Amino acid sequence: MTSLRPLGSSDLEVFPLSLGGNVFGWTADRAASFAVLDAYTAAGGNFIDTADAYSAWVDGNKGGESETLIGEWLAERGNRSDVVVATKVGSHPEYKGLSAATIKGAADASLRRLGTDHIDLYYTHFDDTSVPVEEIIGALDELVRVGKVRAIAASNISPERLQESLDVSDREGLARYVALQPHYNLVSRDTYEGPLQEVASRSGLAAVPYFGLAAGYLTGKYRAGARVESARSSRVEAYVGTERGDRVLAALDEIAQAHGAQVPTVALAWLAAQPTVAAPIASARTVEQLPALLAVADLELTEAEIAALNAASA
Repeated sequence: MTSLRPLGSSDLEVFPLSLGGNVFGWTADRAASFAVLDAYTAAGGNFIDTADAYSAWVDGNKGGESETLIGEWLAERGNRSDVVVATKVGSHPEYKGLSAATIKGAADASLRRLGTDHIDLYYTHFDDTSVPVEEIIGALDELVRVGKVRAIAASNISPERLQESLDVSDREGLARYVALQPHYNLVSRDTYEGPLQEVASRSGLAAVPYFGLAAGYLTGKYRAGARVESARSSRVEAYVGTERGDRVLAALDEIAQAHGAQVPTVALAWLAAQPTVAAPIASARTVEQLPALLAVADLELTEAEIAALNAASA
C-alpha cells in the first residue's frame, strides 16, 4: 500500500499522484470519467483536482461540468470521506476574479455541484491583482471558519503576492496557504524554480504541479514526424523537435528502459523527487492511461538519474 504524503502544514494526507479532473465533461464523458475515478481510487489514490471553470472552454459547456461529474460519482460511490477534493475559484464565467463576494458565491456554487458540505483544498485559480491580498485571505479565512473549506492554497501567483498573502495570514491570525499549484515540468522549470519555489520552501508549502507531463509531451508520444490525434496537440507543438525537448525525451527513454518503466512514469517521478513537491497532477481520459501515471508512487529515481534529467532539461 502506497503511503500517503502530508500536504504542507495541513492535516490532509494525499496519494503521491493527484488525478486531474480537467478532462471530465470534456474529453471524458460520464461513463469514462466514472471508470477513471474508480480505477484511481481502487489503486489507492485519494487526491482529485478540479476547478469550477472546467470545462467552460468547450462549446455548449458553461463551467462546472467536471465538479458536477465528480459530485455525482461521490454520491453514487458513497466515499466522500475517503477522498481529498481540491477545486479552484476565480475563473468560472459567472464568478470571475477574487473579490470577497465572488469567492464566497463561487464556493457555494462548487459545494452544490460537488454535492458536499466542504471542500478539502480550495485554490485561488489565478491571482487577481486588482484585489488586495487582505480581502482575498479574509474571504478564504471565513470559509475555513464556517467549515466550508478545510485548507486553502494558491495557483498562478507571483512570488511577491504569495509572500504578501502569507504575511497577512501570519500577522492577522487568518487561514494560511498550505499548498501551491505551479506550472512545472521537465520542459518548463523556470515557471517554478527560483523565487516562487524559494517562498514555498521557506514557508512550508506543498507544491502540487500542473502540466506535469507538459500537456502530454512528456508521455513520449509526441515526436518529430509522429501524428497524434488529441485535443491538446496544439499545446505541445512548442516542444516537438526542439533541441531541449529531444534531449529530455532521450534521457527519459534511457531511464525508463533501465527501470522497465514507461516514459510518463519517469517524468512524473522526476517531479515527485523535487524539493517541496508533494504530488504532481496528471489526468487520464481512459482507464488504459492510468497505470503509467499511478506507477509514479512506486518509482524512485537514483541521484544519478535525477542529475541526468536535470542536465538534459537545463
